[in-house]
Amino acid sequence: MNVLGIAFKNLSRKKIRTTLTVSGVAVAVAVLVSLFGFDAGYQKGLDNDINKLGYHLLVTAKGCPYEAATLMLKGGGGLRYMEDSVYKRITSDNRIDKITPQLVSSVYNQEGPEGRGAFTLYMGIEKSYLDLKPWSKFKSGGWFSSNNADEAIMGYEAAEVEQRSVGDQIFIPGAEKVMKIVGIFERTGTQDDGMIFMPLSKAQEIFKLPNKLTGIGIKLKDIRTIGKFEEDLYDEPGIQIVSLAQVRGTILNLVSSARAMAGSVALIAIFIAVIGVTNTILMSVFERTKEIGVMKALGASWSDIFKIIWTETILICGLGGILGAALAGIGSSLVEHIIRTVLPYAPAGKLVLIKPSFLVISLLATLVMGLVAGIYPALRASLMKPIEAIRSGE
Repeated sequence: MNVLGIAFKNLSRKKIRTTLTVSGVAVAVAVLVSLFGFDAGYQKGLDNDINKLGYHLLVTAKGCPYEAATLMLKGGGGLRYMEDSVYKRITSDNRIDKITPQLVSSVYNQEGPEGRGAFTLYMGIEKSYLDLKPWSKFKSGGWFSSNNADEAIMGYEAAEVEQRSVGDQIFIPGAEKVMKIVGIFERTGTQDDGMIFMPLSKAQEIFKLPNKLTGIGIKLKDIRTIGKFEEDLYDEPGIQIVSLAQVRGTILNLVSSARAMAGSVALIAIFIAVIGVTNTILMSVFERTKEIGVMKALGASWSDIFKIIWTETILICGLGGILGAALAGIGSSLVEHIIRTVLPYAPAGKLVLIKPSFLVISLLATLVMGLVAGIYPALRASLMKPIEAIRSGE
C-alpha cells in the first residue's frame, strides 16, 4: 500500500483547509525560529559592541547604573562629572595595562542635519584613547597638533552628515568656538562614528568644566584581577565602577521582558498550531468514516489506517515547518526593523541571526508536533469497526 501517495491525495481533497492548517504551523515555526535568531543575534551584537569599547572597566561619577551603561555604550546618557584627581590616583596602579580619561558633552544645535535641531556629542580625549582602540584608523588627516589646539577629529558618520573634510571649520553653538578639522576616522560601527573629538584640556576649557571628567576607561593586564581591582576602588568617594559584565547584564535585563513575551507568543502559537492540526485531521477522519470502513472491509489492517492518518498529520506539519523556516529567513530583516524600533538599546550588526541549527531544530520540532497531534485521530480511525463505520458514513 502506497501510504504516502494516499496521504497526499487525501490532503489535496480539501485544499483550502489544508493550506490554512499548513499556514498556521508555518507562522508558529517562523515565530520560534525568529525568537532563536533574535536571542543569538542580540547577544552576539552586544558582545561585539562591548569588545569594541576596548575597556574592561569604566569609572564614572556616582549615579544611576543604567545611565552609566548608556554612557559606556552610546557615549551619552547620564552626563555626571568627577574630578580628574581620581584619574591621577588610579593611573599609578600597576595592575592597569592601559587607561584613558574622557570628557563627554552634548550641545544642542538648532541648525542640525536637514535644518532640524539635534544634539551633537563632543568628547575630550588624550592620545591614550587610541591605545585602547587600536582599530580606530584615520580615513584622512591625523592627530591634534598639540594638547590645547583649537582642533577637532570627526567620526565617520558625523563627517558624512555634516559633509565635512580635513581643513574645514566647525562652529560649536553656545561655546561660540570655531574648531579646525584635522582628522576624520574610518567607520568603526561603534558610537565613535557619531562623535566629534577634541583635546581633553581644550574640551574642559570650552565647556567650562575645569578638572572634570565623565569617564575613565581601563584595561587590566590580567582580567582575572577585575574583582579585586573593583573592591579596591569602592572606598574612592564620588565614583562607581561599571564592568563589561555589568553592562552586558544590564542591557540583557532591559530586553528580558521582551524576550519572555516573545517566547510566550511562540509557545501559544505552537499550541494553537497543534490544536489546529489535530482538528483538521480529526475532521478529515469524520468525513471519511465510510471510506475508512470500506478500506478495512477490503482487507486494510488497523496499522495501515493508522499509518495513513499519521502520515497526513506529519505531512502537514513538515510542510508547515519548511514554509515557516523560509518565512523566518526571508522576514528576518523586517523582524529586525521592528525590534530596533521597540528596544531601548539595540547593538550594531545583524540583530536576528538565523543559524542552520535553528532551522534543523524547528523542523524536528514540527515533526514531533505532527507525531503528537496525529496520535488521537489516527487511533480513532484505525480502531473503527468496518460495518459500523460504513453504516455511520451513510
